Amino acid sequence: METLFTSNVFATEIIQLGDTRETIVRGGRDKFSLLARAFEGISQIGVIGWGSQGPAQAQNLRDSLEGTDIRVKIGLRSGSSSMNAAREAGFAEENNTLGEMYEVIAESDMVILLISDAAQVENYKKIFATMKQGAVLGLSHGFLLGHLESVGEYFPKGMNVIGVCPKGMGPSVRRLYVQGKEVNGAGINCSFAVEQDIDGKATDQAIGWAIAVGAPYVFKTTLGYEFRSDIFGERGILLGAVHGAAEALYRNFVMEKGMGEEEAFIATVENITGPLSKTISHKGIIAVYNSLDDEGRKMFERIYSATYHPAFEILMEIYDEVSSGNEIRSVVMAERRFPRYPMGKIDGTWMWQVGEKVRAARTGEPAINPVTAGLYCAVMMAQIDLLIEKGHCLSEVCNESVIEAVDSLNPYMHFKGVAYMVDNCSTTARLGSRKWAPRFDYNIMQQALVQFDEGSQADDQLVNAFRSHMIHDVLATVATMRPSVDISLSE
Repeated sequence: METLFTSNVFATEIIQLGDTRETIVRGGRDKFSLLARAFEGISQIGVIGWGSQGPAQAQNLRDSLEGTDIRVKIGLRSGSSSMNAAREAGFAEENNTLGEMYEVIAESDMVILLISDAAQVENYKKIFATMKQGAVLGLSHGFLLGHLESVGEYFPKGMNVIGVCPKGMGPSVRRLYVQGKEVNGAGINCSFAVEQDIDGKATDQAIGWAIAVGAPYVFKTTLGYEFRSDIFGERGILLGAVHGAAEALYRNFVMEKGMGEEEAFIATVENITGPLSKTISHKGIIAVYNSLDDEGRKMFERIYSATYHPAFEILMEIYDEVSSGNEIRSVVMAERRFPRYPMGKIDGTWMWQVGEKVRAARTGEPAINPVTAGLYCAVMMAQIDLLIEKGHCLSEVCNESVIEAVDSLNPYMHFKGVAYMVDNCSTTARLGSRKWAPRFDYNIMQQALVQFDEGSQADDQLVNAFRSHMIHDVLATVATMRPSVDISLSE
């Protein structure tokens, strides 16, 4: 999918990715002086919600717009437990930067809706009715569009509807922005979408929003493609698949290969979150394979061949469930059950208890384990191939399958474990991880690892397709637009 666009405010450039061209905008603090032009006619931006993305985007917007006449105001439910957290972040009723949700919606020229996906579905009719005529509706996820499509409805005609979707969890969006105060271009890449443009300003409003939250690299998609890739990706390599794959591989190493518990955790999770993520982030997926010796490459090729098709099978099912609206309905129904059946912990199993000991005793980074590397890369490549098959632009493919995993999410699992990674994400993502991780665990255990342990040979066609895949050159190009600093986590 070619995604070409123009801007009246920001410099654009066209990049060649594979056999397609994409227009992009490079962000950075040197672009902040253009934000007032991008938001021309907007005197108040109402940020609604204080979940995963709300705190990050609100604070980044406020900081980036400092010195302009544009106010960033938080809107929360009356009596919300998040009111105090917003006050601690510097928003307050006294300076008119904090208020009741619908009051803020009614008075804002731009409404950035960051309440949970299910809450958007429950409240969108009242939200639409409350908004000013001609106000801008901003979404950081296409979930609401997916719901509207499934019930035969659409957004009101009298508003711009735009999306800016950071390719990372909210805490990463804020942390990299803060880390980059002295470094231009530190942040999380964002896609943007223009769903409805009534006055010709929507593109620049969306780009301005993305740059203001710290995006070093902004690319265009559609809200329809965004919700499909995003909900799918969370259930895939970003959260669900990496969790399920690690569980299956850990048990195999201990129970079938006779490894010690801590040795097995280092060979699986510590490998994924350490040398694999760092290598892929800075050098690409193919660099993992190239770093291995001849024997390591043979093992990589065998487990890659055994894993690719079982992974693709589940990924295809997930994509169909998302695209059909089934996964969206599942999230809405789950949130209705939460008062009685809240989500439980996901890091209490044997492996993650061992992980606490391993993290406490770290002395250095382990060498790449070729079996873990081949399995992880096979799942990642299967996700890449499926998104390409479904027509997603290559920037979206790279960000939803690779960059978000290694630069935003895996560092959180490395720091405190799988629950810390998953539960810093949106409710939709948390639900998806819990639902689909066991499916990946089961398919990998029942098919990929059985086949590998029985001595199956590498599939030369699959291996050659991996080695010559266009995504390697695409990632090399996109890597030039990665965050200018690595995320740093500490207590």
